Parts: sequence; structure tokens; C-alpha cells
Amino acid sequence: MSEHQKRALVTGGAGLIGSHIVDLLLREGWTVRILDNLEPQTHKNGKPAWVNPAAEFRQGEVQDYETMRTALQDIDVVFHEAAYGGYMPEMAKYVLVNSFGTAQMLEIIRDHNLPVKKVVVASSQAVYSEGAAKCPEHGHVVPLLRPAEQLRAGDFSVHCPVCGRATQSIPTPEATPGGGETVYALTKVDQERLVLLWGKQTGIPTVALRYSCTYGPRQSLFNPYTGVIAIFCTRLLTGQQPVMYEDGGQTRDLCFVEDIARANLLVATTDKLDGLPVNVGSGRATSVRDLANVIAAQLGVEIQPLARGEFRPGEIRSLISDISRIRTIGYEPQTTIEQGIARYIDWIRTQGPVEDYFGKAEAGLRAKGIVQSVKG
Repeated sequence: MSEHQKRALVTGGAGLIGSHIVDLLLREGWTVRILDNLEPQTHKNGKPAWVNPAAEFRQGEVQDYETMRTALQDIDVVFHEAAYGGYMPEMAKYVLVNSFGTAQMLEIIRDHNLPVKKVVVASSQAVYSEGAAKCPEHGHVVPLLRPAEQLRAGDFSVHCPVCGRATQSIPTPEATPGGGETVYALTKVDQERLVLLWGKQTGIPTVALRYSCTYGPRQSLFNPYTGVIAIFCTRLLTGQQPVMYEDGGQTRDLCFVEDIARANLLVATTDKLDGLPVNVGSGRATSVRDLANVIAAQLGVEIQPLARGEFRPGEIRSLISDISRIRTIGYEPQTTIEQGIARYIDWIRTQGPVEDYFGKAEAGLRAKGIVQSVKG
């Protein structure tokens, strides 16, 4: 890219991933504009101290037409990270911010003939209904979402869609059919498909990055609905047991935020993956129970995680990202879960007193059916 082409808009640029993308772009010599609404659920104390002063900062909503129109002026690459996230009861807000906000942004770029040369959108592994699996009899299969009745009966395993036998989790490639089994996931499917479809129609290059579970410094300690690592840390630091859903055997591909930021820069500066959905993760599975134990060990506390027979309908049981596609452009995860957790905990210790926001939110999640119980 020439010097002239290095002007980025990072929506959600005060958030966990967005702020790390901002820092990386600035280090690489880009000019950066941030648009962020400072969602109180995430940014309880307003604009965070880590927002890079070398970037232009604008506070506003992505769903507001005029805010977006002005934010997009003189921009070459849009990193669209802004989204309403997590396991929350709102439906209309997810659709307004994520689906409508993205569609309107694309319309503005097209209708005002803006000189945007690329759009990179934050998609999610949540677009998969369930991770790919291997059946002892039928080999590589694409399991269906586990029915709530099965979970209520205390059976958490993923069954082969052909013969019903229990399966083993294997890395999930981008070609795996998905659907979006929560409202959040549905809007992530919307964002991804809108961007890729619009790219084909307009000829403007687009990439949808399907992030695995991202964590690291700046992950909100105030939001009780997002970030299992943040929730476990705040529980353990306040002397309480981390609460695991199901039996704690769910596995996640946990990816350090700086690796995710680097993936954004890589796809923005090559045309090799244009028009594609692209998994970004560590390529490694960590169970929720192991995660709780790693965090407890790093904090030096001996508190066992607690599974009390609860589950979240629509939750993926096991997902490891197949990252061979992004590896073709030189991406390689550089931070292990142990290193990443240590860095996150170091950061938490600089953030002052920690409260357990999760405990206060739990009753509301149960009342709305987002968390349910196994029949005893």
C-alpha cells in the first residue's frame, strides 16, 4: 500500500479487539479514526485510558446514519469491529446495532461513492451451529445443534447426525455449514454475509474474520455476559468459585487479542483472501474446566470450579478453528494460553478493585431462559 492508502476507520475501536487493531495500525504508520459508542455495559467508566491518543476519536452509534457518513469520509480501509455482543436478553438491539448498522454502513459507502478500498468485518465462530466432529463410523460429520431436551436430560455430548453415536471434536474449516443458534450469532451471520455479498456486488474487496474466543488485556471486567476468562478471573479474585455450565468439558479455541489484531492487518494488506470468510484462532482446544484451573493456578488460589447442572441452549459444545486458510498469508498464533492468561492477570491487577458482576446478572439470565437447569 502507498502512503496515501493507509487511512483506517476502526469501529468499536475502544473495545478489546478494536483498540489492539488501532495500536498495531498506528505502529505500522497508518492514520486511524476510531468510532465507538462507549457502550456502558462494557465501558462502565466512560472512555478507557488505553484509547490511543494518536488516533482521532469520535463517540457515536454505528446505527446513526449521519455519524457513520462523516466517520467514513477519507477512509481507505474499514475494520468493522463494533457489535453488541455476548449472551444477553435483548433481541432488537442486536439486530439494530449488528445487522442494520452494518447494512446501512455498506449502503453509505456505495451510495456516496466513498473511496473505501477494503472492508474487514469481525465475524465469529458463533456462526457455526456446532464444531466439526468425527464419528467412529461415519468419519467427518457436521453435527446438528444439541436439542434443549437432550441437555435437560444431562447428556452434553455431540451425537453423529447419521447414527447418533457420540463424536469427537475436530478442527472446523470455513466450509462447515452454520446457522447462528443465538440472537447474537444470527446477527454475526448477517454481518458476515452482508459484507461478503456487498463486496461481490460492488467489486470492493471484503474479508470476514471468524474470530475464536478472544481474550487479553482490556477485556471488560464489567460485562457479566461476555468473556469466560474475564468472568472466571473476577470470580476467583473475589474468592468465589468459577461457575461452569454443563460439566465443564466444553472446549474453546482461545486466542490472544494481539494475534487477532495481527490477523486483521494481514488480511488488510493482501488480496489473497478477498471475498472469503476466514477463521482466526489458536488452532488449539482448551476445556472450560482446564481454563478455570489454569487461571486459579496463575492467581495462586485453590478454588475448584463449580458445575451445578446448568446449561445455555444454543451453546456450542466443542469448537477448534481450522486455521489453515489464514496460515497461507503468514498468520501464526504467537501466544500460548498460559502466557496470555499471565498477561491478562497482570493487566487486571492494574485496574483497581474487582467486583463479581456475573453473580448479580445470573438471576436475570435464568428468568429469561438464557440459562436453564438439567432435570434432577
